[in-house]
Amino acid sequence: MRRLILPLFFGILGTVVLVSLGTWQVQRLTWKQGVIADIEARISGVPVAVPAEPDPEQDRYRPVFATGTILDEELHFLASTKEAGAVYRIVAAFETETGRRIMVDRGWIKTADKAAGGRAPVATTITGNLHWPDERDSFTPPNDAAGNIWFARDVAEMAAALQTEPVLVIVRETTEAPRLVTPLPLDQAAIPNNHLEYVITWYGLAIVWVAMTLYYLRRMRKTKKA
Repeated sequence: MRRLILPLFFGILGTVVLVSLGTWQVQRLTWKQGVIADIEARISGVPVAVPAEPDPEQDRYRPVFATGTILDEELHFLASTKEAGAVYRIVAAFETETGRRIMVDRGWIKTADKAAGGRAPVATTITGNLHWPDERDSFTPPNDAAGNIWFARDVAEMAAALQTEPVLVIVRETTEAPRLVTPLPLDQAAIPNNHLEYVITWYGLAIVWVAMTLYYLRRMRKTKKA
């Protein structure tokens, strides 16, 4: 019997740890679903005029509209879409009818269209969402400003390059015709939510741990009897 105490102890301990991790992920899942629901509500709200001094925390995802001219000063960001694979996102300077210079993320073009250079200025009214993307990590290559190939949308860095206010609107709708750029609207799909996978993983491991513990204890008892 004493031979079974230690394996039984580790079996119970491992099960408690794995079940606790699974339960924690259930709590995280509930929290993340609430966050995503809040973001969805903010994204789909009624558009307002672009605030004079938007706050990165209070105004993140705020729906806005603006009338003015999309200028031919633009940055090209390497990206990908399900529809076209590798593409370039276009971030351009936008001059409002009141004379402000802000930035608009117009959407995407095919990589072959990058060589065409900047698109001609176009007067339009846009609706979209304010955003401050956080896309750079230790694996992100440095931007190639000389070749106009960028890898991360940093609002401050883009504003310095385009000489605009540090304000970025992700275009959802535009009145320009024809559309030379396909909008890539902001939505909650870009927000990672892997907690359900983690729940299944931890609870699955707990079941396996219990099964292996019972199997091991059974073998030890049989070996003792033999």
